[in-house]
Amino acid sequence: MTDTPWVESAIEALLILATEPLTETELAATLDAPVGDIKIALQRLARWYDETGRGFELRHIGDGWRYYTRPEHSETIARSILEGQHGKLSQAAMETLAVIAYLQPISRSRIAAVRGVNVDTVVRTLISRNLVCEVSRDETSGAGLLGTTTYFLERMGLTSLDELPPLAPNLPEATQLEEELRRATVEEVSRDQAPLPIGKQSTLAEPTLPEAEEIPDGT
Repeated sequence: MTDTPWVESAIEALLILATEPLTETELAATLDAPVGDIKIALQRLARWYDETGRGFELRHIGDGWRYYTRPEHSETIARSILEGQHGKLSQAAMETLAVIAYLQPISRSRIAAVRGVNVDTVVRTLISRNLVCEVSRDETSGAGLLGTTTYFLERMGLTSLDELPPLAPNLPEATQLEEELRRATVEEVSRDQAPLPIGKQSTLAEPTLPEAEEIPDGT
């Protein structure tokens, strides 16, 4: 018999890190548990979040499951995002922006593979500040591909992406990075990609935007 409390806890951990909805089959394969047990655990979690009035909910979208904030908190979230537009970018946001700038067009899942953490919140912040946007879609997976905006170039004082400093000085292990990205792409296409374990951090150095050209605040 499946250890129900452990399965529910593990599902929560995987869904928090997920960059896209996870199917019951994917969760079952990752947790080595019957699909039926996974489905029951997901339904129990969704019902418990509703009954306890959490600020988020677990939705079944299409074939997958994912966490979403509750509609009644939309105004609070919008206010927080708008207020955040006037502050400086966090270190995590700067690192994610650098990955997008140098490796665009790039999907959220590939960004997460490079950074070793979930990037949904950071990407939303960058989009809300008009620094990045969806520029195309992957022909194979259909995943949205992100790139930088004209506003990003203006803030950086550049006329084109060709003026970005060479990647090598900022990313000594560029060859390793490209190898990791190739692996991430193969896994994404085969749809056998497993969510990143909790606490796993990428061992690769991340590209960083030149300190002298740090993005100023939006004021």
